[in-house]
This record gives sequence, structure tokens and C-alpha cells, in this order.
Amino acid sequence: MIERKKVLEGISKEAIIEEYLNHENTFKSLEEKYGIAARTIQSWVRAYRKQISGNKQLDKVKPVANEQDLQEEIERLRLKNELLEEIIKLSEEQTGINLRKKYGPKR
Repeated sequence: MIERKKVLEGISKEAIIEEYLNHENTFKSLEEKYGIAARTIQSWVRAYRKQISGNKQLDKVKPVANEQDLQEEIERLRLKNELLEEIIKLSEEQTGINLRKKYGPKR
């Protein structure tokens, strides 16, 4: 345990993640290098990627400038909803399958 702390004193978790993402090392080689379980490093990388993708999703959300823009956005979403409802209705008519029915065990 003491050996692991000595290695980690000079390097951060982010640096280890970066080392993996830059294709410099595999999880196994990082495990041997730093004395941290490969599964642990893998979970760090997974969490980092999830955080990055979450931030990208937030960047896609555009702020509404004024009430007029808000009304236009509401109308656009209403029309989109109507379109999707009509697609479901037509699909149900053509296939004869109730797409809205919730399958699975009843609670």
C-alpha cells in the first residue's frame, strides 16, 4: 500500500486517464505501472467519458432569448409532438399492433 502512494504522489487520476485515452498504455499496463487495479482505472475512464458526454449535451441546449423565441419553440415542439403521434397512429393501423401497450408483468 505504501508503494502505491509513492507512485500516486506525483501523478493525478486525471493524468492516468489521459495516459489511457491517448493510447499510451492499456488498463493492464497502467495497473502494473501505478499499482491500481485495472478495473478501477477502467471505471475512472468510464466516469470521465460519461461526464464529458453530459457536458456536450448541456452545450446543445440553447438559451431562449425572449418571449417570442419561447413561443416559437413551444409551437415547434407542439407540431413535432403531433407528427410523432400521427406516425404512431399510422403504424398501429398498418401493423395492427398496439404500440402504446405496455408489455411486461403487472404490478
